[in-house]
Amino acid sequence: MKTLELATEVVVVGSGAGGGAAAVELVQAGREVLILEMGNRELPKSFTQREEQMMPRLFQDAGARTTADKAIQVLQGKGLGGSTLHNLNLCKRIDPELFELWAKTRDLPDIGERLRPHYDHFEKALSIAAVPEDRINRNNQILRAGAEALGWKNGPLRHNRTGCIGSGFCELGCAYDAKNNSAKILIPAAEKGGAKVLTGIRVTQVLHRFGRATGVSGQILDERGQVVGHATIRAERVVLAASATGSAALVIASGLPDPYRQAGRGLTLHPGATVGGVFDEPVDGWKGVPQSWECDELLHPTDPDRRMWLVPVFGHPVATAAMLPGLGPEAVARIGSYRHIAAITPMLHDSTVGRVDARGDARPLLHYSLNDADRRMMAKGVSAAAQVLLAAGAREVLIPTAVPQVVRTAKEAIAVAQQAFGPLDPPLAAVHPMGGMCMGGDPHTSATNADGRHHHCPNLWIADAGLFPTSTGVPPQWSTYSFGRLVGQAAGA
Repeated sequence: MKTLELATEVVVVGSGAGGGAAAVELVQAGREVLILEMGNRELPKSFTQREEQMMPRLFQDAGARTTADKAIQVLQGKGLGGSTLHNLNLCKRIDPELFELWAKTRDLPDIGERLRPHYDHFEKALSIAAVPEDRINRNNQILRAGAEALGWKNGPLRHNRTGCIGSGFCELGCAYDAKNNSAKILIPAAEKGGAKVLTGIRVTQVLHRFGRATGVSGQILDERGQVVGHATIRAERVVLAASATGSAALVIASGLPDPYRQAGRGLTLHPGATVGGVFDEPVDGWKGVPQSWECDELLHPTDPDRRMWLVPVFGHPVATAAMLPGLGPEAVARIGSYRHIAAITPMLHDSTVGRVDARGDARPLLHYSLNDADRRMMAKGVSAAAQVLLAAGAREVLIPTAVPQVVRTAKEAIAVAQQAFGPLDPPLAAVHPMGGMCMGGDPHTSATNADGRHHHCPNLWIADAGLFPTSTGVPPQWSTYSFGRLVGQAAGA
């Protein structure tokens, strides 16, 4: 077994949006920085666009991570660049009304104003812009047409991509290096500034003594993820950017001071279902830029009765086949309609608050089960997605509930809103874990302060979506970059 022992001024655990942003600020502040990533340094030219090959390479637990009750699949990334390698590049700022709520309820005065320059910085640095009209693919045009037919609010989305050829395989990694992500923009900038990077290091413990972090330790992994050694990194400052679930699990597993047991609390997920519409003409939903249009008729940052975001989604062949209803000949017939399927995900701005715990090896264990209000809201969202698809001309809509449903009329679609959804009915997936190390002014109700510093360990910072005090209702990528930059500046001072 290998043994690695190093020392640095600042160790950053995780290389995604938050970790990359923090690392750049730290080197610019003149700090000696070492970035640790559990995955490999993945090169775009090696991305094969095959599900069975790329899922194990780019996703934690090969994409099989779930909540403790198995009801929600939770997709989280790995590899140098973290989840920015596989995400779909959606960029939205947190609504000012939600920042106002955080200011009042979490003792975070001026949080929106403090983040504004960081949002502005990344808008330029990552070339965030609306997807051009001529790049709106058929899957997205269907959402647009359906929402407009219903008179519902809708519009274009903004992405951080340049040079995109519209291959449609973004979630399996961009083979054309068109994503302006942490791997392409931030990690190279940090390295140019002097930061060192070690991949294949899975941190399992934050070392600490007398209430201060002294470094981290963990496993050395080979390219297949097998343990081949042990690493110890001594550091004067520690920045955890291992994701909303990973950072919380590390804090808990390490036994860091937590007198009010705030580590792991506040987990939200933005869980979503998938609703498919079958059209007479081909949709070819895998082609082009994914998720370039939205319908936010049912979404508001603080209104408890409007918490559903409708956005196109499309599964590649294996994922689609696993989700379509039916067995045997019926299933074969369904997958035969693959080219003619458009899909929408109703994504929940959740009020459910879960909890992150840690397994013995510091892997996260996610306790999260939708509350009754969120189950009702999910039914409302599935109903809305079905209405949009039918309004756009779908001949039938497929809803993958425990007893699969086929909806053909607006009346049937509207009736879905009254159904009682339960665990695994329908199956849900989440790609936006947030919370777990929530930011706030009161250490009795939050794990970190307004700079992302741990309330009880003064040389430990969190720089990922774990800081978010509540669900945001919008994709967290742009916000995670921005929080990471804010934290990096504080940790480097």
